[in-house]
Amino acid sequence: MFVLFFVGAVLLAHYYLWHRLVRSTTGPGRVRKALTWGMVGLLLLVIATFLGTRMELGHWLAWPGFLWVAVMFYLVVILVVLEVPRGVVALVLRRVERRRPASAPVPVLVGADASTAVLEPVGAAPVVSEPVTSGSVSSGSVASESGASESGGSAPVAFAPGAISRRLFLGRTTAAIAGVSALGTVGYGVTSALGDPVIERVMVTLPKLDPRLGGLRFAVVSDIHLGPITGIGHTERIVRMINGLEADVVAIVGDLVDGSVAQLGALAKPLKSLESRYGAYFVTGNHEYFSPAGPGEWIEELGELGVRSLRNERVEIRHQGAVLDLAGVNDIGGTASGDGPDFGKALGGREAGRSTVLLAHQPVQVTEAARHGVDLQLSGHTHGGQITPFDLVVELQQPVVAGLATVDDVQVYVTRGAGFWGPPVRVGAPPEITLLELR
Repeated sequence: MFVLFFVGAVLLAHYYLWHRLVRSTTGPGRVRKALTWGMVGLLLLVIATFLGTRMELGHWLAWPGFLWVAVMFYLVVILVVLEVPRGVVALVLRRVERRRPASAPVPVLVGADASTAVLEPVGAAPVVSEPVTSGSVSSGSVASESGASESGGSAPVAFAPGAISRRLFLGRTTAAIAGVSALGTVGYGVTSALGDPVIERVMVTLPKLDPRLGGLRFAVVSDIHLGPITGIGHTERIVRMINGLEADVVAIVGDLVDGSVAQLGALAKPLKSLESRYGAYFVTGNHEYFSPAGPGEWIEELGELGVRSLRNERVEIRHQGAVLDLAGVNDIGGTASGDGPDFGKALGGREAGRSTVLLAHQPVQVTEAARHGVDLQLSGHTHGGQITPFDLVVELQQPVVAGLATVDDVQVYVTRGAGFWGPPVRVGAPPEITLLELR
């Protein structure tokens, strides 16, 4: 269903762009045909990019393919927004043309050949054309040497210069505005996505928390998305920034990778240098299940790097003589393969009165967490929308898009993630690493 929806949306977007950027800006001919084939090529590039990266093939398509996806998205959004003002301007121009007084007659060459050609006002009374001899002209006509055809052809020739039509004027103006706006937005988004993540410092008050656990600090990071576009520098920067926070616990809340260990293992090596008082923990995200080998190979790889995976299980964090339950559940994406979340296994049999922090990739998992008395859930998945206004779509799927909120009496913190998926672009949702302190 997702594939069908995606392909349908891409086809519709490219047809709309062809209609507004090609058909509305050109007339029939070679230019329109060339631009049409160019649009077809961009459509095929998008499909090849997504198929290639999902199948671990053609990663060299990632940069041009994903960048075009971002430009395509903003072109569609901006052109749709411009439909209303475009329609208003078209209506105004149409009324202005109707109110404009009739123009003066336009001189047009008439006659069988250059020797008999005269200028006759279009719409005026017919003028009898007589042969021109000895430089003289007949009564009621005007001699024209400059308009005579050098080849002596007999076809009528219009003197009035052709003006651009209203359709082309509106089409080209709209296309120019949309093109400049889309390219500028994507350019800004690339610098945001590839730049340093923002450090968000958040205080969370848990009413039942043992006072001795006050001040316990979590470095929360999600959606790192090691993949065909990110290099090892992406991982090294994230590790360096987390270590600078001097957190007690590091929580990696899913979507670490977009590929296999064989392909991306080298990019994950810097995770071995993560520093924290009580360790680094990981739960699977939906992207861990996209790999043909499943998440198992990454669970093993992370174990060798010193990152413990919480697979429907919990551990005790002992701090200043008090204990906090830290639990983790698998992502919903593992349900189809029998590796989905098991809240009963992860949260059952806990000591009464002990506060619990749950790592769950998707915010929507909070509904089940509430049934098991969780105090705080840490999630990712949403990217904060990644590219505005896509956050409006995320709101239809998840109870929280970004930040701290309360859902079913459970506090949920959703990080925007430190990486990006698909286009290396972030607009309105900069990458984030969170330092979360319990009170």
